[in-house]
Amino acid sequence: QVQLAESGGGLVQPGGSQRLSCAASGIIFSAYKMGWYRQAPGKQREMVATITNGGSTNYNDSVKGRFTISRDNGKNTVYLQMNSLKPEDTAVYYCNAHSVWGTLDYWGQGTQVTVSS
Repeated sequence: QVQLAESGGGLVQPGGSQRLSCAASGIIFSAYKMGWYRQAPGKQREMVATITNGGSTNYNDSVKGRFTISRDNGKNTVYLQMNSLKPEDTAVYYCNAHSVWGTLDYWGQGTQVTVSS
């Protein structure tokens, strides 16, 4: 069974920080590019950040300099450290695993991040 288990969501004040975690099971973790996507109410899902097995990262311009994606291959886990959070960061955040040699994609169930005072 392939599973992407997300954790770390919740309510955060503007300017605060939060770290999301996604633990993968049932896949060869090193064979996948990992990423975080988010979807706010009434908006399309968008890429937040991605990271390859080699550590190459890509960020949405709106989070660049504030968010950091990382992965721990020993734990089969990808993280998203979110700093200087803004109300517009409020969304459901989804973990994604993308096969680097094909078109396979796996998705987590999503975790709600709410930035509000």
